[in-house]
Amino acid sequence: MDVLDLSRWQFAITTVYHFILVPLTIGLSPLVAIMQTRWLRSGDTKYLRMSEFFGKLLLINFALGVATGIVQEFQFGLTWSEYSRYVGDIFGAPLAFEALLAFFLESVFLGVWIFGRGRISPKAHTVAIWMVALGTNISAFFILAANSFMQNPTGAVFNPETGRAELDGMSGFLEVIFSPTTLYALLHTISASLMVAGAMISGVSIWWIVRALRTNNEVEAREFWKPAAQFGLKTLALAGILAIGSGHFMGQHIYEVQPTKMIAAMGIYETGEQHDLALAMLGTEANEDTIISLPILPGLESFMVTNHFSGPESTLIGTDEIQQTFTEAFGDIYGTDVNYIPNEFVSFYSFRAMMGLGFASFGLSLLGLFLLRKDKMITSPAIAKLFVWTIPLPYLASTFGWLLTEMGRQPWVVYPNFEREGNLAPSEMMHLLTQDGVSQNVLSGEVLASLIIFTLLYAVLGVVWYKLIVRYVREGINPADKLLLEQAHTTGVTEDTKLSFAY
Repeated sequence: MDVLDLSRWQFAITTVYHFILVPLTIGLSPLVAIMQTRWLRSGDTKYLRMSEFFGKLLLINFALGVATGIVQEFQFGLTWSEYSRYVGDIFGAPLAFEALLAFFLESVFLGVWIFGRGRISPKAHTVAIWMVALGTNISAFFILAANSFMQNPTGAVFNPETGRAELDGMSGFLEVIFSPTTLYALLHTISASLMVAGAMISGVSIWWIVRALRTNNEVEAREFWKPAAQFGLKTLALAGILAIGSGHFMGQHIYEVQPTKMIAAMGIYETGEQHDLALAMLGTEANEDTIISLPILPGLESFMVTNHFSGPESTLIGTDEIQQTFTEAFGDIYGTDVNYIPNEFVSFYSFRAMMGLGFASFGLSLLGLFLLRKDKMITSPAIAKLFVWTIPLPYLASTFGWLLTEMGRQPWVVYPNFEREGNLAPSEMMHLLTQDGVSQNVLSGEVLASLIIFTLLYAVLGVVWYKLIVRYVREGINPADKLLLEQAHTTGVTEDTKLSFAY
């Protein structure tokens, strides 16, 4: 493989590793804050114990997330220096805010939350975890703003003298961070992250319900783990509805600004009306011989994008027409041999995997709520295992969603914005092919070496993360520490409680 392919593999592997951790932190931090707030308002110590138990998982996840995230920003200068040179003026601003504002906020207040138990008032301690949740989501906002510029560049202009995209003043910065692409992505990402956290809470809690019942500890199962499971399941269900709704409108927006991505994801190979839902693709490219459609509800795929099942309003552009459009626009710059359609196989099945896993998670949340209705309890180990296996589903859905986001943008690293700059000559528009964004002075052997090192290092970190999560999940809530925990919040820290929460 050449430098381009190796650089793409390295960025993909490190990013996927990192994003396994990110959604749990984004989703779990506000849920832990809600748990602690419910204790503060009601005085019911089960919510305090929930915040302590799931707070341990949050801390582990946050620490490993920081470790895997450090590499991300350095890669832009190491293997993607041409990309950094082109968009550095725009890309650097939100990343700087993310580091100086959001990361600083969440890191400082996470320390206050860990070590301030019993040293500050319960109200101040609760405010600290809310500030962690705020910082985490602000961090997601700025990262998504930077990524959204790659998907739909706005708020900047191309300077032909320097060959760079340059931020169009303060108004341009605001346009970058508050672009529709950013806001759609933020809503969809937060809802997906809440699904991840809800699945984690419910899966762990249901597993503990069955375990507690089988060890004749019905009081713990009913008074602690059942409310925790219901809280997680309700979060998973509500976030699932939000993810489905935001995903629908986000898909329509993407079709407007990145038509090649959506037509590849939906398997639309020919321009026309009333497109049925494509169920499967037998080859690597969409055509009439490889696409298997589901005609049960005619025009469903058209409706997903246009809100119309039939008629002229349901017309969708096919890969044949969009390829010709891009070739005509950029043929003088890149020639006529460039394929502007992304990998159709990956886009097509990433889209379906994301939706299928998301709907499955939502359906299982409803099943769990039904099984735990009123005084009912889950006693079957098989059901417990089912919900443990539900935990990875939203993770995988988020991962496939990001694969679609990034693979579907190809062959561009900065996708041209025809809506905003359609009146300009292609040479004056902001755009950059992925092959032109890679570092020019890096050897393939160097990238291969770093790829191997990062992959092995991240694999080790992944094992550490998994073992720590499993260890503290199996540890459960320690009844012997209940009085110490309550004492730390009421009478202050003693020698016995000093390190009870500083793991």
